[in-house]
Amino acid sequence: MLLSNLPALQVVVPLVSAPICLLLRRPGHAWACALTVSWAVLVMAVLLLRQVALEGTVSYPLGAWATPWGIEYRIDMLAALVILVIAIIGAVVMPYARRSVMQELDDEHIGAFYTCYLLCLTGLLGIVVTGDAFNLFVFLEISSLSSYVLISLGRDRRALTAAFQYLVMGTIGATFILIGVGLMYMMTGTLNMADLAQRLPAVDDTRTVRVAFAFVTVGVSIKLALFPLHIWLPNAYIYAPSVVSIFLAATATKVGVYVLLRLFFTVFGVQFSFDDMHVGDIIMWLAIAAVLTGSLVAIFQDNLKRMLAYSSVAQIGYIVLGIALATGAGVSAGIIYLFNHALIKGALFMALGGIMLRLGSVELRDLHGLLRQMPWTVAAIIAGGLSLIGVPLTAGFISKWYLVAAALEGGLWPLAFIVLASSLLTVIYVWRIVEATCFRAAGDERPGVREAPLSMLLPTWLLIALNLYIGVDAEVLTGLADTAAAALVGEALP
Repeated sequence: MLLSNLPALQVVVPLVSAPICLLLRRPGHAWACALTVSWAVLVMAVLLLRQVALEGTVSYPLGAWATPWGIEYRIDMLAALVILVIAIIGAVVMPYARRSVMQELDDEHIGAFYTCYLLCLTGLLGIVVTGDAFNLFVFLEISSLSSYVLISLGRDRRALTAAFQYLVMGTIGATFILIGVGLMYMMTGTLNMADLAQRLPAVDDTRTVRVAFAFVTVGVSIKLALFPLHIWLPNAYIYAPSVVSIFLAATATKVGVYVLLRLFFTVFGVQFSFDDMHVGDIIMWLAIAAVLTGSLVAIFQDNLKRMLAYSSVAQIGYIVLGIALATGAGVSAGIIYLFNHALIKGALFMALGGIMLRLGSVELRDLHGLLRQMPWTVAAIIAGGLSLIGVPLTAGFISKWYLVAAALEGGLWPLAFIVLASSLLTVIYVWRIVEATCFRAAGDERPGVREAPLSMLLPTWLLIALNLYIGVDAEVLTGLADTAAAALVGEALP
């Protein structure tokens, strides 16, 4: 009975638990509630992935209403993988969060923080689970509204400005998506994604459907921070509390990529999206601009949070490059990159959170010689940086290897060259961190600065260990990604 209701429980459990955190008066109790729920979500995500791997796509009609009349939760291999990413980050963040949140937030705000955190988790999971286009919009707003609150809780007054900027951009993106969904409903009379995929080909030569496609593409591109629609991202990551930066950097943009994949390949179809609308050519150029611009801007940043934020803009570009190829190999490379980058960026922002806790700053000038006082934290940053570069035996290497292979398979050797050249730009800003923390003498002794707490180090190194493990043995991940990509593109597995 429990296993048969996993799709619904994946959303219901964190949603119902969210207000409980607000009612619990003691911060420790609210944290314990969020911790329990997050790990329960991870267990359910693993079980759901196993079920999809064994039985194929899972369809769960809510309220026993037959599709397409009722709302359907639908989980295929792509959805199961993205759910697993969200659940892993959500679960690993919670043990980390207790010390960090107590340091950065006032006690009276902690219950509200965990409530909004679980609501954001609910929204992100719901986006991936649902098979209904309007329901996707609803969950998108749940995650977005809770994100605005989470960002605004940062102690720096600029957190309010960052949250407002994100709210404005997020609202514009949501409006575009809603208009696009409305136009599709007007032309087909359905909101079920599988049903839309069946009905849209009959009307895809109409101006209305083409406008709908353009609207949802722009709206989702804002949500996933695709260059040049990324202006909300840097400040949102910088001024938010450390836990929020970790969670959003590792999950929010990845879910945006998922929505893009779902719309291009499932709802509108490969032929319409890439042959008729030529979206592949457009997003490929935008992705190239993102890779080069994001990496170049990151080089000149002195605030490590801002540096990693612009790095994320570049990494999103890599993911979108794979999607733009519209081949099984390209989409598989994008999915692998999505999974690995969530782990890498989550670990890096966790390490920065430890530095913020002990040092109160993540400016490069304040980190000189930090290796002596926080060796494990600095080592985590270096390991994560090597993965960003794509050094062999790291998950980042696997991601870039598959992306370069997909480009070469498609005869796009200049694209492969751009991927390799941009990795050299990554070397520059990662080296700036290594130089400052390892080879520069500290300006003062920084009395009292010591290694980050074990409760923060262990989650950080767990993600680093996963990065290194995937770098050594990526067979399971690549196999699942190939299965998901083949289903999207419609290619037979070898």
